[in-house]
Amino acid sequence: MATAPTPGQDGSQQAPSRIQDTSLGAEKLSADVLSSSPAAGPAVKGPPPEKPSNVRRRSLVILSFWAIVLCLGLPIWWLTTTIYRAPLPLDTMLRWADGKACRPVFPLHISVEASSLQEQEAQNLLRLTQHALDDLNDVASHHLRLQLAPRDNAPTAPDGDADPDDKSPVVLTVRLTPGQSTQASLHPHSPILDITYPPTAIPSPTSSSSSLASYIANELLSTYAEERTIISYLLSKFPAASEPRPNGLSAEAAESLSKRTTRSLRYSPTYHLTFSLFTSGAVPNTWDIERAIQDYMQPLLDVLGPVHNFTMDTQIQLYATPGAQSDVLSKDDLASFINAAEWPLSPSIGGAPTINFLLFIGNQTVGLDSASVPDTTSEAAHSWLIPKWGTVYLQPLSPSASHVTSSDLKQPMLTFAGHLLSLLGTPETGSLPLRLSTLGRIRSADLLLRASSTLGSLARLSRALPSISIPRSVADGVAKTIHHLELACTHLGDLEGLVHARIAEAEAERAFFEKSMVGQLYFPDEHKVAVYLPLLGPIGVPLVMGLINEIKAWRKRRRERAAAAEKKDL
Repeated sequence: MATAPTPGQDGSQQAPSRIQDTSLGAEKLSADVLSSSPAAGPAVKGPPPEKPSNVRRRSLVILSFWAIVLCLGLPIWWLTTTIYRAPLPLDTMLRWADGKACRPVFPLHISVEASSLQEQEAQNLLRLTQHALDDLNDVASHHLRLQLAPRDNAPTAPDGDADPDDKSPVVLTVRLTPGQSTQASLHPHSPILDITYPPTAIPSPTSSSSSLASYIANELLSTYAEERTIISYLLSKFPAASEPRPNGLSAEAAESLSKRTTRSLRYSPTYHLTFSLFTSGAVPNTWDIERAIQDYMQPLLDVLGPVHNFTMDTQIQLYATPGAQSDVLSKDDLASFINAAEWPLSPSIGGAPTINFLLFIGNQTVGLDSASVPDTTSEAAHSWLIPKWGTVYLQPLSPSASHVTSSDLKQPMLTFAGHLLSLLGTPETGSLPLRLSTLGRIRSADLLLRASSTLGSLARLSRALPSISIPRSVADGVAKTIHHLELACTHLGDLEGLVHARIAEAEAERAFFEKSMVGQLYFPDEHKVAVYLPLLGPIGVPLVMGLINEIKAWRKRRRERAAAAEKKDL
């Protein structure tokens, strides 16, 4: 007989126990799942710690990259991209540009011949005349120094203010001869000033002034008045020189000097002269130009030889059509007369500036009076001067003439000679020898000031652009310029000063326009950024970020070691 299960045994009495066990298992599983979720926080397991050897290896790799960049890359970059800047005497260059290194002074030595006077009388007259010159002179850079001409092989006796060791040449000779009245005349072909005086005009040894001395002084100042005005004007144009405007120089005179300076050519040791015969038809087709140059032009070129050299060529152009066709040329027609598109007029031959002298055969005339056409002679109706270019002369000739003779070329050649002096900047007053000697001194002053100004520009450019390259040739050119400027400043007033000023100006221009420097004037810093950015971006970013991350990791490890040490101490 089966026995029914009792409570506490198998069957329905054990079912609640199994259900309870199942619920506890579910709760345990749920707790495990919750403990493994991200919300659990600190209970999440991180990556395994790096081995010390791996950390050390990574640090060494980063340090090796930076060591290569700093110890090898940067020196190579510095050596291959560094800009060579030759040392320049910037302070000395600026002193020349500011007019502090040289004060242009032109001492002109004038010899006085007074053979009819006693030695004591001549010395006394010379002293009084020198004092009168010093009192009347209002241009500080222009000094007239008198000295007695030697008598019977006696040594020259200079005045008390002159330097006995000065070997400067005599620019003018004053010949004093007795006469009925006091008169002065300048020799047209020699640097000689003849002055006659009455015997009663000789000052006594105790006189402090003399009418004859004042007369001689006024004549000398009048002779060199134009030169003094031009030199003072040149010095006043440059900020480097503080030369005041001379007394009596009106605004009209200053404007006239400005036009003359604008009209004349820039100084060059050599000029090329081109003589051209243009005709609108087939005749004339020959001309006697060689003989005309030899007779009318060559004497002037020989006199200009110490200041300028000249080369020449000639040409004939048939069927040349001018730009203006009217028989009477107006002022507007003069500018368009030159047919530059068809006429073979080269602007430069052999590197020297070209001066054109054009003879056009035709019946055209200029419909302006001489007052309206600048720099014209009595032939103003047939010629005109073109600034910095040359001269055009309209020559009427018989239509059947096939040859231009030397006599036909006389007036054109004389006009060309006068205009050549104007283009060279020669003064307009005085005898020809005095005008040419004045031209040398004017050119010396102009070249000295231009070379000084160029040095100042180069110094300011070097300071304004510290990244520009300065080759060694520029430094050598600056040194030569300063050397010749010093010599030119010492010998102002003679041909030696002109030679040194010319060399100084040429060296200064060559140094300033050095081709390796000019190209870098147009290379701004933005171009450097455009060159370096594509290279530094891909290389620099990984290096910098790797170094930053390594520094952060090192600081973290340091803090962890410090915290562990503190716990150990507790």
